[in-house]
Amino acid sequence: MDYWIFWLALIFVLVIIEASTINLVSIWFIGSGIVSLFCSFFIENFLIQFAIFVILGVFFLITTRNFLNNLLKQHNEKTNLDRVVGMVGIVTETIAKNVVGEVRVDGKRWSAISNDKIEKDEEVTIESINGVKLNVRKRSDK
Repeated sequence: MDYWIFWLALIFVLVIIEASTINLVSIWFIGSGIVSLFCSFFIENFLIQFAIFVILGVFFLITTRNFLNNLLKQHNEKTNLDRVVGMVGIVTETIAKNVVGEVRVDGKRWSAISNDKIEKDEEVTIESINGVKLNVRKRSDK
C-alpha cells in the first residue's frame, strides 16, 4: 500500500499547524514525518514506519527543544519601568515588613515594599516591580 501519501498529508497538516502558531509545536514531528516518508518507500510495514515517526519525534523534541527555544527567544528590551530593577534607591518613608513605604530611585518617588523593616535614608536595591510598587531589599554592598 502507498503509505507515502499518508506521511505527505501528515507533514502538510503539521506544517500548517506550526505556521499558524507562534510557539514551537510540531516542528520535531515534521522532521520525523519526513524521515518516515522516506522510510515508507523501503519499509512496507506501517507499524514500523509509525514507530520511527514517534520515536524520532520524541528524540528530536528531547534533544533540540531547549536549543531552539533559546535560539528563537526574543530579546526583551527594558522599558522605562523595567530599567530601575537592579538600581539603588534611597528610602524616603520607612518601610515596615510587608507595609508600603516610599523609595526615591532615578529621581522619582515610588511606593515600595520589603520583607524586612528598612528605615528612612537607608539605601536599597530594587529587586522587582509588582504593579506600581517596587520590591526592595536592604543594600548589603555599601
